[in-house]
Amino acid sequence: MIIPSIDLMDGQAVQLIEGAELEISAGDPRPIAKQFRIAGELAVIDLDAAMGTGDNSDTVADLIDLAPTRVGGGIRSVEDAKRWLDVGAERVILGTAAEPGVLEQLPRERVIAALDAREGEVVVEGWTTPTGEAIEERMERLRPYVGGFLVTFVEREGHQDGTDLEHARSLADAAGDAKLTIAGGITTPEEIAILDDLGMDAQVGMALYEDTLHLGDAIAAPLTSDREDGLWPTVVTDERGTALGLAYSDRESIRIAVDERRGVYHSRSRGVWRKGDTSGATQELLEAAPDCDRDTLRFRVRQRPPGFCHRDTRTCWGEWFDIETLQSVIEARARERPAGSYTSTLLDDPSLLDEKLLEEAGEVVEATDRDHVRAEAADLLYFLLVRLTKEDITFAEVESELRRRAGESGE
Repeated sequence: MIIPSIDLMDGQAVQLIEGAELEISAGDPRPIAKQFRIAGELAVIDLDAAMGTGDNSDTVADLIDLAPTRVGGGIRSVEDAKRWLDVGAERVILGTAAEPGVLEQLPRERVIAALDAREGEVVVEGWTTPTGEAIEERMERLRPYVGGFLVTFVEREGHQDGTDLEHARSLADAAGDAKLTIAGGITTPEEIAILDDLGMDAQVGMALYEDTLHLGDAIAAPLTSDREDGLWPTVVTDERGTALGLAYSDRESIRIAVDERRGVYHSRSRGVWRKGDTSGATQELLEAAPDCDRDTLRFRVRQRPPGFCHRDTRTCWGEWFDIETLQSVIEARARERPAGSYTSTLLDDPSLLDEKLLEEAGEVVEATDRDHVRAEAADLLYFLLVRLTKEDITFAEVESELRRRAGESGE
């Protein structure tokens, strides 16, 4: 799998050669994160913090809100690491501070040790100080404390000359059960596929910024197919993971889907198929992810009404009522403002909405039996969804906030 990388200096997305020479200043990293997040988790590295010349904390926090993120750069204490986990980072990356005394105080599965190396020797303090320790030696020493390793071949970083696949292969045993991510010089889908086959992720920056490597090709790189036509079945789900239907993809359709950030598939009768071009039921593509066997894709989308199915239902298995369905009805009322709609009245009268929220919350508290609690909770949830819709917040975003809190460091 690919892990797109966003390196930060002075609030801007940059790419350096060997961690020293500025090659690309790509500007505001937020639009880049919105594009890269289609591939899943991003690596966000604060180079200023790593080099001790400043920090980009506000920008990093913004990027965490935009995408699942592993955060690194200048994290040199338990407190720093826990702060980023509590803010919502999926994982933290520690380099100089990656020592047992620090790591043992953090949740193992959410910690990555960064092993930056020149010619096989680990370097620290922003890649400036040699340690005299080989990558394998440090991995063996740290693997009881971390869920993953990020190994960067510094001499290859930014050059786009390919990574050291033989060295990567040799590190598999030293990593043990920790997930290994390789960075430095990765340029081609073939390298990503080889690393994936070894059970390793590929962290890529320069090749994506220079468009040497297309993000769609990187996502498709590990995929295989046993079909005669070579297509990949693509399970289409909504934001919350509910299956909407089945489509098919090929490399061309994936590239277009990534470029346009929308649901684009391969129709076996028409070729490239942009969902919703004729019906208006378009899809915003949120994520494209291979399954565990690498022979199927999942497209997670934000589906526009009336739904995915050609029969104008939300799913190809008919209608399915859940929180997402209810909020979509409320959103329709917000757009159309039909006369006599109670939802429209609430949206137009904030004080009434606030009053009803407080009233229904009180009734949930006062309910004394199971059926009464269930009924009052349903009322409260309706008014809460109206409030969320008024603030342009989806229930999926609320679930993301709950997931973030469930993954906090425990402080």
